[in-house]
Amino acid sequence: MSSYRRLAAAVITALALLAGIGFAGVPVYIHPQVDPLRPADAIVVLGGTAYARFDMGVALAKQGLAPELLISRSTGVNDRQMDRYCNGHYTFTVSCFVPDPWTTQGEAREIRRRAQAQGWKHIIVVTYTPHVSRARYIVERCFSGQITMVASPSDSGVTFWAWMYVRQSAGYVRAFLQRGC
Repeated sequence: MSSYRRLAAAVITALALLAGIGFAGVPVYIHPQVDPLRPADAIVVLGGTAYARFDMGVALAKQGLAPELLISRSTGVNDRQMDRYCNGHYTFTVSCFVPDPWTTQGEAREIRRRAQAQGWKHIIVVTYTPHVSRARYIVERCFSGQITMVASPSDSGVTFWAWMYVRQSAGYVRAFLQRGC
């Protein structure tokens, strides 16, 4: 086989592999399994930007889906935009925490701690769309109750989704390698 044919075969193989990975990621990152909403013991909003997920958590609590809203301040304690959520005046309980470690794993450990202390059997977890599947995997390792996963609006565009495939895939690898909660 000539070097041109070998190069062409390698390029075609690489493109086919990338296409396969792209298609395999669609149900995991772009259209993850989300669950029908129903009342729960608490609503947990996982941290990060964009802030639309925090607005969604507040809206769900205002609808009466849970008496408590737990918010991860993974954007940092000095993030003044978070003050409107964490220091707001609501008819439901709001509490905020900084995860330790500063990852989804740290958030899941805090969920486990709060659930054990308060007897939660069912939680609603809000995060952004490409993070839903991985967050479910990690939270399920720490929380043995029922989990309703909700996706908040996400950015769009080729650059965003390419980055999410890389970031979420790397996060999955890290989560698979970790033991326990």
